[in-house]
Amino acid sequence: MAAIFCCCLRCCGDGGSGHIPLKEMPAVQLDTQRMGTDVVIVKSGRRICGTGACLANAPLHQNKSYFEFKIQSTGVWGIGVATQKANLNQIPLGRDVHSLVLRHDGSVYHNNEEKNRLPANSIPQEGDIVGVTYDHVELNLYLNGKNMHCPASGIRGTVFPVVYVDDSAILDCQFSDFYHTPPQGFEKILFEQQIF
Repeated sequence: MAAIFCCCLRCCGDGGSGHIPLKEMPAVQLDTQRMGTDVVIVKSGRRICGTGACLANAPLHQNKSYFEFKIQSTGVWGIGVATQKANLNQIPLGRDVHSLVLRHDGSVYHNNEEKNRLPANSIPQEGDIVGVTYDHVELNLYLNGKNMHCPASGIRGTVFPVVYVDDSAILDCQFSDFYHTPPQGFEKILFEQQIF
């Protein structure tokens, strides 16, 4: 009986050698391994400046994703979704099948075609928050929490949030702790969990 008791103490009693720590899920942020050569990422992977594009470090696997961008400084910029095949050095994005983006002028481009356009009085300015929803079919845009009714679609495959900047633009990415409540049914990007 004493042998069984000692075995139990060694395996789980003291939390020592038998303890397996839980692995913490990484935070969704801009991915410094997948960015243009002249891009600068600061603020713990949340701010982009320089010239070029950057993908987030998590693909949009869930059915309804939401994320935001705050325009800290205007210039040339774009936000949306892209595949890993997007050329992150060639901006503006939206020129090929690998990206679907809202550009700073209010146009939404995919495959070098304007898919939609924000209303003329709703072009994002410095300090504005642009929200993006994506449901694997359609991308929708929100300006300071208000639906812009500007849907766009056409991109295929596994996509990631993408942002590009040029001409002194600075954007902050918000992948959680949002400025505005996500639309009903949409939530922050979740890393795909794998169980072995």
